[in-house]
Amino acid sequence: MDHAAVLALFDRDMREGAQPDSPDARVERVGGVVRQVSSARGWNGVVWSDLEETNADEVIAGQIAYFSGLGRRFEWKLYGHDLPVDLGERLRGAGFTAEPEETLMIAEVAALDLDARPPEGVRLLPVTDAAGVDLVADVHEKAFGTDGSRLRHQLLARLTGEPDTIVAVVALAGDEPVSAARMELVPGTRFAGLWGGGTVEGWRGRGVYRALVAHRARAAVERGYRYLQVDASSQSRPILERLGFEPLTTTTPYTYMP
Repeated sequence: MDHAAVLALFDRDMREGAQPDSPDARVERVGGVVRQVSSARGWNGVVWSDLEETNADEVIAGQIAYFSGLGRRFEWKLYGHDLPVDLGERLRGAGFTAEPEETLMIAEVAALDLDARPPEGVRLLPVTDAAGVDLVADVHEKAFGTDGSRLRHQLLARLTGEPDTIVAVVALAGDEPVSAARMELVPGTRFAGLWGGGTVEGWRGRGVYRALVAHRARAAVERGYRYLQVDASSQSRPILERLGFEPLTTTTPYTYMP
C-alpha cells in the first residue's frame, strides 16, 4: 500500500469531503475548517482543517464561539499530519481536553483474511431494529463503562433513516450479548469505517473481535468498497495488524465543553 497516496485520498474523501453521519446532522465548510453540526445527542465537531500559524488561533476561537453559541460540546479531530505542527498545543491552550491517542489504520479489503469465524458457542446477529440496537448499547456500556444512550439514539436514527449506510452486528453467547460493532458506509467514496468494536470482559482474547472485523469486511466487499478504516486503540491495534491493517497516522480527539 502506498501510505502517502492512501492518506491523501482519505483526507480528501473522508475529511475535506466529509458527509453527515446521521439524518439529523449537516456538514459546513467555513473559514478553513470542515465541521459537522448535529443535535445535542449527535456528534458535533471539526473533521478537517487547513490552517497556518498566522490564523490557527483565530480559527480555533471562531469554532469555540460557534459551538458555544449552540450550547454544544464538540470535538476537534486532530490527525498527526495536520498543520500547523503545534495545533494540538494550541487547542489545549484554548481550553480543549485531549482524549487518548489512537492510530488511523487502513487495509485494502482484498488483502484481508475474511474467513475468521466466531468461537464455538457464539453466533453473529445482524442488527436491524430497536431490539438489536439495545443489545449493541448494552455491550457498549459493559465493554467501555460509558453510557450508551447517545449510541442508541445515533444507531437507531441511522438504521431508520439511512439503512444503506450502516452495518451493525452483535455477537451472542447463547442469549447473552458479548461483543458488538458497526460499519459506517460513505456513498461515493472507497472507504468504509469500522467503529465501536467492543467485547465484554471474560470474552476478550477468544477471537470474537476478529470475527466481527471479518464479518464487516465481507459486507464491505459485497458493497464494492476498497478500503476499511479504523481508529484503533492500543488494545485493538495488534489484532488489526495481524489481520492486515497498516498504520498511517495518529488521531487524537480534542473535546471542548462550553
